[in-house]
Amino acid sequence: MLAKLPKQTDPNVLIGFDTADDAGVYRLTDDLALVQTVDFFTPIVDDPYTFGQIAAANALSDVYAMGARPISALSIVGFPNTGRDPAILESILQGGLAKMQEAGCAVIGGHSIGDEEIKFGYAVTGLVHPARILANAGAQPGDRLVLTKRIGTGIIATALKANRASEASVAAAIESMSTLNRAASEVALEFPVHAATDITGFGLLGHAREMAAASKVSLVLRAAQIEYLPEALSYSCQGFIPGGLKRNAEFLAGCVEFADEIPEEVQNLFFDPQTSGGLFLSVEGQAASRLVAALRERGVPAQEAGEVIEKTKTLIQIR
Repeated sequence: MLAKLPKQTDPNVLIGFDTADDAGVYRLTDDLALVQTVDFFTPIVDDPYTFGQIAAANALSDVYAMGARPISALSIVGFPNTGRDPAILESILQGGLAKMQEAGCAVIGGHSIGDEEIKFGYAVTGLVHPARILANAGAQPGDRLVLTKRIGTGIIATALKANRASEASVAAAIESMSTLNRAASEVALEFPVHAATDITGFGLLGHAREMAAASKVSLVLRAAQIEYLPEALSYSCQGFIPGGLKRNAEFLAGCVEFADEIPEEVQNLFFDPQTSGGLFLSVEGQAASRLVAALRERGVPAQEAGEVIEKTKTLIQIR
């Protein structure tokens, strides 16, 4: 549908929707640009306060993926008019505000509607220098790929809904989802990062595809180097597969090629839709190890994930 919309004609629109990037960027002056994004979703955990925190971290992530600093946010709320304790919504809002305050981002308003299904998130505005934007286009052959969080949140959430997830795996997933990508973004700006995105609903491979397509390159991911959240692989083996994972796999058919020795339960994790996942960075090859070390010094569980190659028939290879 987006492909049918007219092209942007405003020269100050530095990044629109045509490259499926994480946020839009509008130039105000030669030294300053606005970064704008919006994200909201239904609860994925039982505790309202925690849900608010995760929703806020997830909305902020798109701004961090652009190398920007979030400055303000508007809340987006869907909540039943009757039949639910208003204290639930109050707790959601408190959790979101706490995470926004951690990010130094002011919540300055919002909008709510009556909805039978709870929904919550934010529209976030950030600031960036036009010359320092981290876009998903720009990955170059010879770059190394770095991932800043472990994957598996969607599969763990599915196991949780079936009352089969352990407390330890849920706690690890919650910690990951509620952790801001602020430190990862700040460190990335100190290195020759050529492209960046964050890993959310389209899964690792979906967002990797967007980077490859926007950059006109192909990516090689190293399965043995990708780290998973605790027990995510076990839950994949047990068949706790979210619907979004299946849709991601169907959409990416023809774009992705797995080595024969990679089993289906591992392949599932590459398609798994993430909530508030990590940043996915394409960095100059010689700087990759230093970038990973610097990220880990800031407490970011970064890992080298693969490399960028000249464009081939297959956009993404997993070996």
